Amino acid sequence: MPIGPASILRLIGLDRSSPAPGVSTARGTTSSPSTDHPEPVNWALAERVAIRLSGTEPLAASYHAQSLVPDFDELTARAETLVAAETGLTPPSAARARVVDRPGWIRANIGSFRRLLRPLTDSLAARMASAGPMADVTRNVAALEVGFLLGWMSGRVLGQYDLLVVDDDDLDHQDVVSYVGPNVLALEKRFQFPPQEFRLWLALHETTHRAQFTGVPWMREHYLGLVESTLGAVEPDPRRLLDALRRAVEAVGAGRNPLDDGGLVALFAGPEQRLALDRIGGLMSLLEGHGDITMDRAGAGQVPSADRFARTLRQRRRQATGVARIVQQVVGIEAKLAQYEAGERFIEAVEAAAGAGAVDAAWVAPDRLPSLGEIRDPMSWIERLGLGRT
Repeated sequence: MPIGPASILRLIGLDRSSPAPGVSTARGTTSSPSTDHPEPVNWALAERVAIRLSGTEPLAASYHAQSLVPDFDELTARAETLVAAETGLTPPSAARARVVDRPGWIRANIGSFRRLLRPLTDSLAARMASAGPMADVTRNVAALEVGFLLGWMSGRVLGQYDLLVVDDDDLDHQDVVSYVGPNVLALEKRFQFPPQEFRLWLALHETTHRAQFTGVPWMREHYLGLVESTLGAVEPDPRRLLDALRRAVEAVGAGRNPLDDGGLVALFAGPEQRLALDRIGGLMSLLEGHGDITMDRAGAGQVPSADRFARTLRQRRRQATGVARIVQQVVGIEAKLAQYEAGERFIEAVEAAAGAGAVDAAWVAPDRLPSLGEIRDPMSWIERLGLGRT
């Protein structure tokens, strides 16, 4: 499963929990594009740490790897056709498959983080300018945190569609669906997955997300607007840290895991951000649930082993223990699994009550998207939109 926008948002919480994180580079200090101050994360150090921790996969240098590029070229195009036929969502241009190694995935996501976090890092840069020698320390601490998480993820990510954080004039990355070749090969060998089926299954998942964000004309800007409003409201404050810690202690005392609601970003969010996060949570539950249902239906008859793929990967994540389990909670992967399930239940309930295709009403305009509360109570969304069988 991909690490996409929802998981990136959850990582932002980790940066906020640190004492004003910041940045310099291997070639010296790098300034934020819109300020004269160094960025609050040492991105070059984060990249080096992540690549060092990413490890190597022996199969990446084997003859098996030679089939990845032609296979994903063909299967991504086929998947896109199947998804369009199932959903009616047609992107304005064809997807391009790109097979990358772990360092390549890390470098791409470092760039994505810098773009996505810019509203936050710009505001923090000026604040950190007066921090003196401690500023370099916090920049490097933030880099170690980001590097550790990206390094850990790079060994687990299979595919990713990342148009959300690509600039409009960045032609080299537009329309790209990426696949992390070593990880795909490792899973195929470990679980004896049929390569052609498994690769088509992955392509269906990624092209479904691409169809959602490019086949619905307003979706990309709407989502980015929610992200920017969330980041723009961030005001690093020690009192917020204390409040978050107090809530965490109360949750533990009540027998709940304080990270279950979406990782650290939810834990450290203030009231305004929580409202935005609820809207993002509703949207992501819809998109993830719609994505899973679409890939199952679009791949019916094409991927006989789809149930085994999904069951194996879900069990693999849920059986994680120790450090791996903690990291999954911190970055919100466990919350993401809950999003899949909630979104699927929402779509199934809407179709049962209002007919097949009723969920397509959500693609008409942003104000027709379900809130997180409506995801949990599908009938309230059906009633608000006046849907129903005729």
